[in-house]
Amino acid sequence: MSSAATDPVPPPPGGVLWTLAGDVRALLMLPAALTMQVAHPAVGAGVDEHSVFRTDPWGRGERSLRSLQLWVYGGPDAAAEGRRLRDLHRTIQGVDAHGRRYHALDPAYYAWVHATGFPVYQHAARYLVRPLTEAQERALYAEWLRVGRILGLRDRDMPQTLEEFWPYYRTVLAEEIEATAVVRELVSLDAPVRPPDRGPLALRLALRALWPLLLPRILRFRRFMTIGLMPPEAREAIGLEWSDRQERALRRFGRVVRAVVPALPERLRYLPLARRARQQARRDGTLPRKTLIRSAPPPARNELRRKPARRASSE
Repeated sequence: MSSAATDPVPPPPGGVLWTLAGDVRALLMLPAALTMQVAHPAVGAGVDEHSVFRTDPWGRGERSLRSLQLWVYGGPDAAAEGRRLRDLHRTIQGVDAHGRRYHALDPAYYAWVHATGFPVYQHAARYLVRPLTEAQERALYAEWLRVGRILGLRDRDMPQTLEEFWPYYRTVLAEEIEATAVVRELVSLDAPVRPPDRGPLALRLALRALWPLLLPRILRFRRFMTIGLMPPEAREAIGLEWSDRQERALRRFGRVVRAVVPALPERLRYLPLARRARQQARRDGTLPRKTLIRSAPPPARNELRRKPARRASSE
């Protein structure tokens, strides 16, 4: 068993990942990453056969979000959470839709689940926060590799530089990714999602009464944000349509988010674990006064499509 002295270390306070992962805007980014994960046939089969996302969607979402926050803001608890996740996945195995056997801890599948977070953060930040500079992208990727080590990924399981990552990423998109049954369910406009079963009783009762009216709107918004904040090349690989009209609507939405969220008080802007970690880091003097990322307009749409192509030329 790993000891505290040899456990992998979480990303540093004030880093790019610290700025992104605990901000409430991250909640809008996560569905795109999840959908990319389950677009891999092996991952999709594992979720389809072993996850409780249909029977306990709110509980599963809450547990997943807390786990993700621990990887980044958990300090000494981060590595323990990584070990817990690996133990949880040891018995997850089966056969995918193509008749191929899978195991959740197969390095190729486990690495893909982790890898999806980086391109989603990088792409979604352009709309909801601001475009990352090249230095910030490299810092974010280095921090994401640190999180991978917390999850038990070995250095040989993940590309170690951005120059290695983008060819790996494009290869998986071209050779593995597809519109699995779980993908179709996650972007469906008629999915049978239950009303929330947690929170104040009065709120739960109100939501239950209004759910027939609210659910269609929630599903439309979920589909819009999931597809819109997914990198275009992943969207195209899966076969998800996205129009110029939707792109304009997403950019308008992003302008509102960039104006509103930075003005929120810290207790509303940051998720609970992130907020407590920030407060502790501030007391310890390890949190920089200035954040690395500030709100700014996103680049033009053609720039969103060109950037991966420029990286490809560096191979």
